[in-house]
Amino acid sequence: MAHHNGMARRCGVTSAAATAFLCSAGLGAESGGANITTPNPYYETSPNWGRLPDGRSWGTSAGIGVDRDGANIWALDRCGGSLCTDSKLDPVVELDPAGRVIRTFGSGMFVQPHGLYVDRDNNIWVTDSVANAQHTKGLQVFKFSPDGRVLLRLGTAGVAGNDHTHFGAPSAVVTAPNGDIFVSDGHWGCGCPNARIVKFAANGQFIKSFGELGDARGELFAPHALAMDSIGRLFVADRSNNRIVIYSQNGDFIAEWRQFGRPSGLFIDKNDLIYVSDSESGFGHNESVPRGIHIGSAKNGDLFGFIPDPAPTPQPASPDLSSGAEGVAADAAGNLYGVGVSPMGITMYRRIH
Repeated sequence: MAHHNGMARRCGVTSAAATAFLCSAGLGAESGGANITTPNPYYETSPNWGRLPDGRSWGTSAGIGVDRDGANIWALDRCGGSLCTDSKLDPVVELDPAGRVIRTFGSGMFVQPHGLYVDRDNNIWVTDSVANAQHTKGLQVFKFSPDGRVLLRLGTAGVAGNDHTHFGAPSAVVTAPNGDIFVSDGHWGCGCPNARIVKFAANGQFIKSFGELGDARGELFAPHALAMDSIGRLFVADRSNNRIVIYSQNGDFIAEWRQFGRPSGLFIDKNDLIYVSDSESGFGHNESVPRGIHIGSAKNGDLFGFIPDPAPTPQPASPDLSSGAEGVAADAAGNLYGVGVSPMGITMYRRIH
């Protein structure tokens, strides 16, 4: 076992769970500057995991999370299609480990639910990334209790902006251990200048924003997902710049990582393993990197494994079509869950070793 413990230490991951991952997968740390593209045989892909009630079909999604016990899965469904504008369906869905629906909520509240995060108190946070035509709904961030009660709203319904009371296109949300809230704002295609992280206190009071549109050090272009590691560093999926950008909670630039592909989704578990879903490489972007889920260390960026995208390759006429897992999460057993645009629904990547 000493050999594998050494691998874990070189990756900056010293927990028993992370060591077990390396041992079972037979994977050592690879340089943080190189992509791993060999498929990892230690996951079994199970598409169409989680059945909605009453014959309802899944729509597109980018949001998925796991409860604080690492057991139940929370996911977003865009009401059977790509928008919930006039739908009476509930877009927020909780499922048990067998994929059975426990509860749903959120009917009539969203236009395009995008990012989902489960905090330490099991509250559910959801971002709504676009506005309706009447500018009465959308472009907000909601905090829900586990039973669906609205606890907090950020942003002005249906009205875009770049100040502390408006968003241009909020894509993701995460909270710090002290309750501070971080929202990524500026989804690609919003037609807005926003490319920033907005920080709020736990009660919703604006603190600051940081990041601006560009591709230089610390700048962002269409930030798509957020995660936080065990020491409180903020990870941003700077998707249109083909990189992850890491900030302090004060907005100080720490590092950028390009070895995880073109990141659509981020998830960091309690052992500081990072799971990064790349749903767009090879679609006219980042052509040398295959789509799929990259697995590594959030401590230093070393890569441990790769799960290739099971979705079919799109036709050349649609080079910007997303595919495979756009949002990603991991449960306590090490199983992964992905949601996206094509295929629709939840794909489970079950750990089999």
